[in-house]
Amino acid sequence: MPSAKACEWPTLALIAATSAAWMLLVGFYDYPGLPDALGWAVCPLAAVLVTLQSSLQHEVLHGHPTRSPALNEALIYCPLGLFIPYRRFKSLHLRHHNNDRLTDPYDDPESFYLAWRDWRKLPRGIRLVLTINNTLLGRLLIGPAVSLVGFYGSEIRKLLAGDRAVLRAWAHHLAGLVPVVLFVTVIGGMPIWLYAACIAYPAMSLLMLRTYAEHRAHENAEARSVVVEFCPVFSLLFLNNNLHVVHHAHPRAPWYRLPGIYRAARDEWQRRNEGYVFASYFDLARRYLFKVKEPVPHPLRRRNSDGAAS
Repeated sequence: MPSAKACEWPTLALIAATSAAWMLLVGFYDYPGLPDALGWAVCPLAAVLVTLQSSLQHEVLHGHPTRSPALNEALIYCPLGLFIPYRRFKSLHLRHHNNDRLTDPYDDPESFYLAWRDWRKLPRGIRLVLTINNTLLGRLLIGPAVSLVGFYGSEIRKLLAGDRAVLRAWAHHLAGLVPVVLFVTVIGGMPIWLYAACIAYPAMSLLMLRTYAEHRAHENAEARSVVVEFCPVFSLLFLNNNLHVVHHAHPRAPWYRLPGIYRAARDEWQRRNEGYVFASYFDLARRYLFKVKEPVPHPLRRRNSDGAAS
């Protein structure tokens, strides 16, 4: 359900407001006379803004807020989150939108599942880490590190193989990092290690709250995507991707239209995703903060050591 407008002003305004608020917060981090308590408040508030920019990057890669991909990319070109090149995020995420292959350990680049043959080859220590990562608390604490280790390992292999698209993506990422690092360190007076550890990493952790239950293994493709219903703060922070089954059905619909699409046929959406619904993220935390939600090896893709189905 793509927008018929040449420019989606709510999204453009949110991009501008997020960038301006980030610059004000980080720019005043080391302002003379600012109380220490206010200085430290910069980190959690900036982490929220970096999370919001990541959600806006997701919106941009789906063709918002204008009809020009180049202009859209320019609007979020500077990676406030530091870690992931936008063009790699775009390429991998659009592959993820093959609904028939959602959660597949090999075909879905955003799957947290492993194939059984790969799981059984792992050392026990790594199995333990990945199992902890399948609790919500584990996902929030170590999830960003686990994801980045896997992502960077894959990226290095592609770069060593001479993948030019990956090389260009990283070149653009580094170009966008320069003004971010200069602003943080020179204007804001904040050590870049502090920014990475206390803003960028927590922002990625906040995103892990959204992605933790976004998809589940299920025979029915539409039943793989979640609905988290009551979450006004997180709905804005995640740009309504808590209504994830709606997003996967209408990936070109702008974020501010998703709630209306859901409300118009709430019972039908819940029928289509076979009741994969949480009342809120607090409901999700109550159930799975310390509990493994699902096994790491894909329950519907179990294979023996030779790769044959079992």
